[in-house]
Order: sequence, then C-alpha cells, then structure tokens
Amino acid sequence: MSSLVIRGGSVVLPTGQRSVDIAVKDGVISAIGSEVREEGESIDATGMMVLPGVVDAHVHFNEPGRADWEGWEAGTRGAAAGGVTTVLEMPLNAHPPTTTPDAFDAKLAVASQKALVDFGLWGGLVPDNLDHLSILHHRGVIGFKAFMSHSGIDDFHRVPDGVLAIGLKATARLGAIVGVHAESQELIERHEAEQRNAQRLSWCRARPPEAEVEAIQRLLVCMRGAGKGVRAHVVHVSSARGLAAVDSARRKGVAITAETCPHYLAFSEEDFERIGPALKCAPPIRDAETREALWQEVLAGRVDLIGSDHSPCPAADKQRGEYDIWQAWGGVAGIQTTLPVLLTDGLQARGLSLERIAQGSGRMPTSRSWTPSSAGRSAPPTFTHAAASVRIWAESLPARSCARSCVVAPCLSMARS
Repeated sequence: MSSLVIRGGSVVLPTGQRSVDIAVKDGVISAIGSEVREEGESIDATGMMVLPGVVDAHVHFNEPGRADWEGWEAGTRGAAAGGVTTVLEMPLNAHPPTTTPDAFDAKLAVASQKALVDFGLWGGLVPDNLDHLSILHHRGVIGFKAFMSHSGIDDFHRVPDGVLAIGLKATARLGAIVGVHAESQELIERHEAEQRNAQRLSWCRARPPEAEVEAIQRLLVCMRGAGKGVRAHVVHVSSARGLAAVDSARRKGVAITAETCPHYLAFSEEDFERIGPALKCAPPIRDAETREALWQEVLAGRVDLIGSDHSPCPAADKQRGEYDIWQAWGGVAGIQTTLPVLLTDGLQARGLSLERIAQGSGRMPTSRSWTPSSAGRSAPPTFTHAAASVRIWAESLPARSCARSCVVAPCLSMARS
C-alpha cells in the first residue's frame, strides 16, 4: 500500500531511463516498477522526466550561532525548492563549529527541529580536536572537513600537513572520510603579496589553479602513510587540472573523490568582474577556458558529484567589498541552483545526459557506488521537462541569504538574459 504513486513518467535509473511507476510511503520510496498498487494520492508525470532528489553534499546553514546568516529552516526551504531532498551540512560557519561532541549535539537538536529535508552533518578536523574524532564518528557525522588554507573564519583553523596526516590516519582506522578544502596557503600568500589590490580580479590572481593542484598533491602525500582504509574527498574543485590530479591518483588505487560546484560551471571571471562580491568565493571563479575544461570533465563522468557549497552571509558582508573585493565575505549562496545549472548549462547547452545529471547530483561522498533510486531512499524524486531551460529570479528564492545577496547582484542566481 502506498500514500503516493507517481505514474507515467520517464524515470532516470542507474541502468538508464524507464517508464515505470514510483510508490512513496511516509516520505520514503517504497517501490519502483510497472505494477505498483495505488492508494491515496496519484501524480500523473506523463511527458516528464523523473530524477532522484538531489543530494547536496556541501552546504553551510550556520546554525546554531549564526542563524541570522541563514538558518536551517530558510536554507532547507531553498533546498526543497531546488529539488534537493538531502543536505549534508558543513561544520562551519555555525558557532561553535561542529568539532566537539557538545557542538554536534547542539546542531543536531536544532536541525532536527527545523530542517524541511533530510540531512546529515559533517564534523570538523582541526588542530585541537583530534581526541574528539572517534566520539564524533560514533555520534554519526558523515565525515570530517579539513582546510589546508585559512577557512575565512576565526573559530575553524586550518590543518598543517602534519596534523592532516595524523587526522587521516585516525579517520582511516574509523572507516571515515575526510573532505578537504585543497588550496595551498603558502602559494596564496605569495601570490597575494604580488597581486593584492582593490580590483576584483586580483582575488582570482591571488588564488590560481596552481594553489589547488599543489594542495591536492600534498593531500595525496599525507594519504600514503595513513593506512589501507584512508579515504578523502576534495571539495569544490575549480579546475580540470585539479580533477586530473585526483583522477590520476584514483587510477592508481587511491580512495579519493572530488566534487565541483554550479558556480564554477555557470560563471567566468568576466561575470565575476561584472557582478562582484556576490560571486566571491574560494577557490575563485575561473576564466572561461578553465570553465569549459571543467565542463568537459563533467561530461566525461570524471566528477564524482556536484555540490552547491552554499555559503551565505548577511548582505552587508558582501556589500562592503563593492569597492575593495578583499573586504567581502567569500561564499556563494546557491542552494537552489545545482539542478537548474545542470539542466540548462549542461543538458540543454552541452548535451549532458540525464543519467550523468542524476549521478552527479544524487550521490553521497561516502558512497562507493551510485544507488540513489533504490527502494527505501528517503524523500520523493524531482520532476522536470527534458526540453526546459531554467531561469531563476530573486523573488523565486526562498532561502534567506539568496534573497539578500540579490540586493547586491539581482540576477546572481544563474539567471540568463
């Protein structure tokens, strides 16, 4: 018996597209097939594609502690509007960050009360919490986030290579994964000394792709001595060169994966120069050639997943960088845009297959295989017309930070003129 049956749609499965029905009971997919019994509501999806709900493995909702930056209710409302049915929330920029058992318990309590979609919580890996990793793992964190460069916030410190190596060894023993912000702080500081000025593109020049590639290479060195169970996931890779370093290691048997983000696929330095602070992030938006090379990696299936890296802030923290980009908060509010970018800039503009879209947007970083469409998955799927191009305007963005960011840049959120 089912409380909802979706009939007549072309369902995107790991084995391809099939015209089958989907039964959902109590918010969980209970059956997929051609003879699903009907009880309760029925949705006619004839002429529509039915994709797995998006798993956004990289979001920052900043609550508890900085709920005025976003919060769980507003953030997950935006997620649901964008077809996201599961979010994996990062340990920062909540205050305190999720680096201790007490901080985990506090965040779990508020998320359980306010979240409108399914969620998981990342823990943090920082220099002073190595003794907490085992407890956090058994509390239920889905992995640990570490920064190789400054995080941009004072209460979440970056890890030197030695501490990262120790942390990787500890997480390998636990069977846990480490998500790594891979940028070389040393290279950044060197380039910043040469490039820093008030001009917007100086931010990009100070954080070149070389900083990303070098950090990934150093991460791989740290992984070598961590033991057989070591696993790492490189977050928000912004260049094909960074992905090539990951792919080369993976072909040698290293358990490493990588993600990229919709803003790296939708925008270029030219857009950043025009729009300004609303698109400031780290790693920065790249030039058009780098963006197209990144798309080729997505088309070839060498990107494991697409995460939004939704990193909101109060509008004033963006506005202060209008005339000096270095003063703006670094982060893009994009919780609602992953699927629209993949459909519009991917499917429509470049021929990205729906199977690739489902694989890239429906996978967990902790998973070794793609299994988003199996019975028992929480939350109903997402519907779309295959021929549709998606345009998003400020007034259609329920996430609090998206609307406020649009005060700075009204068409930030992937709108095309």
